[in-house]
Amino acid sequence: MINRFKPIPALCLLLFAGQAAWAQSPGGWSLRKCIDYARENNIQVHSTQVTQQSSQEDLAEAKAKRVPSLDFSTSQNYVNQKSEKTDGNFEANGTYSGNYALKTGITIYNGSKLTNSLRQQEVINKSRQFQVDMARNDIEIAVTQAYLNILYANENVKISRQTVESSAAQLERSKALLEAGSIAPSDYAQMESQYSSDKYQLTVSQTSLDQNILTLKQLLELGLDESFDVQFPDLSSEDVLAEVPALDRVYRRALEVMPQVENSRLNVESAQLGEKIAAGDGLPSLTASASIGTGNISGTNYSFYNQLNNKLNENVGITLSVPIFNNRKAKSSIARSRLQTRQAELDYQSMEKDLLKDVESLYQDAVSAQSRYLAANDKVKSAETSYGLVLAQFNEGMKNTVELLTEKNNYLSAQQEQIQAKYQAVLSIKLLNFYQNEPITL
Repeated sequence: MINRFKPIPALCLLLFAGQAAWAQSPGGWSLRKCIDYARENNIQVHSTQVTQQSSQEDLAEAKAKRVPSLDFSTSQNYVNQKSEKTDGNFEANGTYSGNYALKTGITIYNGSKLTNSLRQQEVINKSRQFQVDMARNDIEIAVTQAYLNILYANENVKISRQTVESSAAQLERSKALLEAGSIAPSDYAQMESQYSSDKYQLTVSQTSLDQNILTLKQLLELGLDESFDVQFPDLSSEDVLAEVPALDRVYRRALEVMPQVENSRLNVESAQLGEKIAAGDGLPSLTASASIGTGNISGTNYSFYNQLNNKLNENVGITLSVPIFNNRKAKSSIARSRLQTRQAELDYQSMEKDLLKDVESLYQDAVSAQSRYLAANDKVKSAETSYGLVLAQFNEGMKNTVELLTEKNNYLSAQQEQIQAKYQAVLSIKLLNFYQNEPITL
C-alpha cells in the first residue's frame, strides 16, 4: 500500500505557495538522481539481489541432480594385536590395510520429481528477479515522497521567514500606534505574542526541513561524511494541473508492467509444480548404481600393486523402490501442496485488489487535489485582498489587533490549503504515471 503525502503543519504562511522563490542548486541532487542512486545502492535492494543470486545457485544445483554422481572413498586401518608363537610366548604384531572405492549413481525415474523440481526452481529464479524490481520500485516511491516532503518543507521555511519579517514590521508599526495612543497596551502585547509565535514557527519549519532531508539521506544510505544538497525545482501551475491519466488505462497498464503482478503469477505456477513434485512421492522410483573397489593388507607375499589387482571388485545394479505405506507422508504432502496453490491464487487476487486500490486512491487524490488547488487559488486571492484592506485600516488606527490577526490567520489558512493541494496533486500524478511504467522526474 502507498503512504499518502503527509503535509507538514505550518501555523504562519504569508506569501502565495505558488509564488515562493526556490533557489536552484545545479550541483545538488535532483529527484531523478536520488531515485537512480537509491535503486542501485539501497540495502533492501541489495538484500533482494543476494536472494536472487542464491536462487541462481539453487537452479544450478537442481540441474546437476539430473547427471550421475561420482564419489571416491578410502579407508586406512592399522591393527596391533598379540599373537602366540610356537614356543608358547606372545608377541605384538601390527597389520596395516587399505580399502579404495569409486561409486556412481543416477536416478532414472522418480515420478518426474527431478524434472518438476528443475522447472519449479526456474520459475522461482524468475520470480526472484521480479522481487528485485519490486524492491527498486518501493524505494523509488519512498524517495519521491521524501523528496516532495523536502520541497514542501522548504517552501514553508521561506514563507515562515517572510512571515517573521512581516510580523516585525507590524510590531514596529504597533509600537508607533501605541506611543501615539491609537491602540491599547493589550493590543501591542498581542502583536508581541504574534511575533514570538511567528519566530517559533520559523524554527519548527526549519526543523521539519532538516528532518525531511535526513530522511531522504537515510533512504539513499549516505554516510556521515557524504555531503547532500537537494535541488529545489520550481513547480508551476502546469505541473499541478497536469492531465490526470484515465483510471482504467492506468490499472490495465499496471497489470502489464508492475513486477508484483508477474511475481504473484509465478508464485502460483511454482505452487502448481509443487503439487506435481508432491505427487511423485507416491510413485515408484528407479535408480542405477555402479562401483569399483579394491584393497591391500600388509604381511603378505604379494606386492601392493598385485594386491590391488587381485582384490579388484566391480558392481553394477538397478534399484526399484515402490512406496506401499509411508504413514500418510505422500498423501499429506499432496494435500499441503494443494493448499499452498490455493493460497498462492488468493495472494494473486489480493495483489490485484491492492493494486486497484492504490491506483483508485491516487486517482481520487489527484482529481481532488487539483480541484482544491483551483478553489484555494481563488480563496487566497480574496483573503489577500481582505487582509490588505484590514492591514491598511489597522495602520490608520481604524482596526484593532484582533481584527487584524483574524484576517491574517484567514489568509494564512487559505495559503495552507493551497500548498497542501499543490503537493498532493503533484505526488499523485507522478505516481499514476509511474504505474504506467513512466520514469518519475521533476
